[in-house]
Amino acid sequence: MASLARRLAAEGLGTAFLLAAIIGSGIMAQRLAGGNLALALLCNTLPTGAMLTVLILTFGPISGAQLNPAVSLVAAFRRDLIWRDAATYIAAQICGAFVGVWAAHAMFELPLLQTSVTTRSGWGQWLAEFIATFGLVLTVLGCGAVARNAVAYAVGLYIVAAYWFTASTSFANPAVTIARSVSDTFAGIAPAGIAAFLLFQFGGALMAYAAARWLWPRDS
Repeated sequence: MASLARRLAAEGLGTAFLLAAIIGSGIMAQRLAGGNLALALLCNTLPTGAMLTVLILTFGPISGAQLNPAVSLVAAFRRDLIWRDAATYIAAQICGAFVGVWAAHAMFELPLLQTSVTTRSGWGQWLAEFIATFGLVLTVLGCGAVARNAVAYAVGLYIVAAYWFTASTSFANPAVTIARSVSDTFAGIAPAGIAAFLLFQFGGALMAYAAARWLWPRDS
């Protein structure tokens, strides 16, 4: 197993690139789509799914490429990570997420420090985040149990699909949610919406953990 320092670097760097892809493609999409929101969303979706696949293939052998506090929390419950390491993974993910947002702002010559004003709230949005995160974690655990080599592709494809079938466009990641609040761009979320998103994301992740224990018992 790689040293903790190398694993934390992989988690931080990977999450930074993920957020740079989410925010950067959102900015580019908004500039080029000519006001067509469906086209802009598609242009935001495809780079995100592609980047996520690449990052899991690249950093998976080092840290598991969790890149998501909800996934790291479930890994700790499953004893795949000790709790102390899970806490440092989450810290690295959140720090990396902010770096990725600021990198995207810098590339597009926008102010580095921003606060989103995009309101994302209501039961439909919260249920969407519960379902999106449940499905994402179930995909990770299910493929990990029966098709480990397919995890990267399955996760990337799941996110591409979930962008379109969920009302929230599938944040499904607490680090992503927190970091997107400091970008007043296409992919942003107003800070007031963060707490509810996090609650439903972690709830969906824990429900997926419980479902996976029954669907794919570890002793089989």
